[in-house]
Amino acid sequence: MKLVIKNTETLVHKRLNILKKEVACLEAAWHYHSQYELLYISKSNGIRFVGDSVSNFSAGDLVLVGPYLPHLWRNDASYYSGERTNRVKTIITKFNKDFIGEGTFNNPNFSKINKMLEESKYGICFDNSVSKKLHDQLIKLADLSITEQSIKLLDILHQLSITNSKVVLSSSDMRQYTSENSDKLDLVLKFISDNYSSHITLNDIADVACMTTNSFCRFFKKMTNKSFTQFLNEVRIRHASRLLVQNNIPISEACYLVGYNSVTNFHKQFKQIMNCTPKGYRKTI
Repeated sequence: MKLVIKNTETLVHKRLNILKKEVACLEAAWHYHSQYELLYISKSNGIRFVGDSVSNFSAGDLVLVGPYLPHLWRNDASYYSGERTNRVKTIITKFNKDFIGEGTFNNPNFSKINKMLEESKYGICFDNSVSKKLHDQLIKLADLSITEQSIKLLDILHQLSITNSKVVLSSSDMRQYTSENSDKLDLVLKFISDNYSSHITLNDIADVACMTTNSFCRFFKKMTNKSFTQFLNEVRIRHASRLLVQNNIPISEACYLVGYNSVTNFHKQFKQIMNCTPKGYRKTI
């Protein structure tokens, strides 16, 4: 998962670009770009990284990501199997702030949209009730003319700006304006994503980055705003929470499947991250 600045040179003449995607693993790398991105997932599930936020995603996921904020949506392993039957359907809308005209959102009439765009530097996730209401409009965006797309996107942004059913994702400003150290972070995040179910020591992950353990801890904290242990626990617990909902397996089995060798520690981490016990989470969902 390489952290890279996306090359959008071919889209410079288009201040607004809307794509439909039906392939697994929406991006191969934890990445960022100079445009805003409104991403709506109609079909798919997996784990989502936005800034220092680690969360599950599923059908109905609607997120606004601001410029230069690193992010990645990664599907479950089942999406990459040779006989996969899981489907993906995503609408990705990338736009410049001036897609409708220079300085438009500085107009007081658009103050709520302007405020929302400013908040998007942390990433904003909208409630499923909001995405359900906007589903048809989002799905049809890619089929409209560029003029119709601009008008419709402005309307969608207005509707998003006036809802209270949303949460900010990243706890800090994680925007990146340089790719320095991105190769090392790419190796580390890919290793965690591919091996979270195994026993990973601090020495193991420091070796992946070719750093001493002390240097790695400082580096990882600076780049993700979290300690390595905290980040690894979040990845494991998010995967476990999905296993508990999607599979009829004992809680103890979910514990071992995501890399814990102690049910007691699993329960402790689950409650700390999800604010409830594994049993309570499964029952609620």
